[in-house]
Parts: sequence; structure tokens; C-alpha cells
Amino acid sequence: MTMTLPGFLAEVDTLVQPEIRAALDRIDERTRLTAGYQLGYWDADGQPTTRGGGKGLRPALVLLSARAAGKTAEDALPGAVAVELVHNFSLLHDDVIDGDAERRHRPTAWAAFGIGPAILAGDAMLSLAGDVLSAMPGHGGTWGLRYLNAAVRRLIAGQAADVAFEHRVTVTLDECLTMARDKTAALLSCSATLGAVVCGGPPALTLGLALYGDRLGLAFQLVDDLLGIWGEPAVTGKPVLADLVARKKSVPVVRALTAGGTASEQLQELYATPGELSTADLALAADLIEETGARDWTEKEADRLLTEALAELDRLTEVGASDGPEANALAEVHRELVEIARFMTGRDH
Repeated sequence: MTMTLPGFLAEVDTLVQPEIRAALDRIDERTRLTAGYQLGYWDADGQPTTRGGGKGLRPALVLLSARAAGKTAEDALPGAVAVELVHNFSLLHDDVIDGDAERRHRPTAWAAFGIGPAILAGDAMLSLAGDVLSAMPGHGGTWGLRYLNAAVRRLIAGQAADVAFEHRVTVTLDECLTMARDKTAALLSCSATLGAVVCGGPPALTLGLALYGDRLGLAFQLVDDLLGIWGEPAVTGKPVLADLVARKKSVPVVRALTAGGTASEQLQELYATPGELSTADLALAADLIEETGARDWTEKEADRLLTEALAELDRLTEVGASDGPEANALAEVHRELVEIARFMTGRDH
């Protein structure tokens, strides 16, 4: 990498954000206000703000996968825009479903505008993603749209499972991991591959990048689950012990609930207690999860998945994605893909 990761992400931002703003101009003023707020473009009154949106990791992966296929970042720019729109569609709906009133250190879109406007803004973003991809010349846009839509269907399945788990007493660890893989890893795997897909990259490359993205996506979700319990609110932008307040059945929670032993049984009793948990109960729940070994297991599993993701990159680079120029192209973006993976799994926010 010829620049730091923040510098690279800023460069991606410079490419992607004008295209997203142009896409938002296609929707009505009321919905655009909510969508732009979600993206950090302005406050709830429409006054411009210093951007407080996401980090742009998913569009960065799209552009890197295009370069891995021997094309330029600009060749896959519609894919990067579409992925970021889909990501924010999912966040808008997720915040409504979970009732989360704070994200990125300010009120969520539904808390600022209401549930209806937030849902509609998410719907609009999903629609715009399809428009942006389908407008690409040739077959790339059609292939990319089908690929992205498949990831969206998995994302919806994962979200549906997450909601269903709230009403179930027992959830297995395998069920929970499948939910996490669908809800989070599917879109990350798509992001790591979409640039190559729209640019007509060889199957060996797209498969390898998909595996890299899948392992990275699940590792990312495990880290997010850990932050949902032990993250610092000043850093994460979410309330303390947020996942335990909502009694989410995240991976460390389910690992603890199914671990067996006294601590696991006590946690089961807490999760079955009617009404809101007290501050003391929430702290106890976090301690019990740690006592079962679930925190340590989740951390090690995230590390194992990261190792698998990086090993897949190494394998692709060593054998070459093909006999053509793509082999050299992948070697050139290898470092960026490694640095993004390490950043995503080593984060505290």
C-alpha cells in the first residue's frame, strides 16, 4: 500500500460519496432528508455536518476486488455505490427492528424522524442500489445485480432469524452462527467479490474472494458481538451493555447459554426474568458470560476466522487467480485486503 489505510479509505470516499449524493437526488425531498441524515451528510434539520457516516469499508472491498481482476476502481464504482446503499438500508431497518435509539454518537434515523420515514428511506436506498447497478453498460451490471440481490436475501434471512431468536428460549450455537453469517458475512463476502463480478473476473478469483469475505464477515460480526457487551459507549456510540439490555442472543451469549455449568444456568435464569434487567443484573450477566468461557471462545474464534481469511488471500496470490494479468493484479492489492481485514477485526468501535 502506498498510503495509510485511513488515506486509502479517504480516497475511496472521494470516489463513492459524490455518486451516492447524485443517487439520492432521484428520491423525494422528505425521504432524501432521512437518507442523507443516515449517511451523515446533514443533521435532522438538513443543515450540513462534518460527515459522521460509516467507514466505507464495504465499497473499498468492491473497488479492490475490481483491481484484483485487473481492472480499475472506476470500472466497479457503481458496485461500490450499490453496496454502501444496501449497507445503509440494512442499518436503517435494523435500528427500527432492534429499537436502537443511538448510532454513531447521535440519534438513529427513526429516533430523529420516526419509524415510517426511516423504513421508507431504507426502501429507497435499496431501490437506488438496483438502479445504479443496472445502469452499468454490458452484462456486468446484470450479473452484479443478481449477485447483490442474492446477498440481500441472505441478509434478510439472517435478520429474520435474529428476530425469531428473541421469542425462543433455546437457540443452538450452530443456528446462531448461521444467523450471523447470513446477517453480516453475506454482504461482506459480496463486497469482497462484486467488483470482480461486474468486471468479468475469472471464477477462481471470485470464489477465493468470496471465501475471504465470508470468513472476514463472520469474524467481524463476532467482534461486533463482543463490543455489544464489553465495548466502551464513548467509542462504540452505543449504550453500555447494549446487547444485554435487549437480551440479544448474540454468539457469545448463546455460547454461554449452552455451555453448561452453574454460570450458564444462572445466565439462563437472568435471561428468563420478566421485565427490564437492573444495572446490577446486566453487570452480572456480562460476568457470567465471561465465567463460562464464552468471551474467550468468541475472541479465539474471531482470530481463527481472520487467519482463514488471510490464508485464502495468500493461497490466491501464490497460485494466481488465473494465468493472465489478474495474478499480478491480485498481488498488488493483497496488502490492502490484509490491512482492511486486520482493521475490521481489531477495531474497538
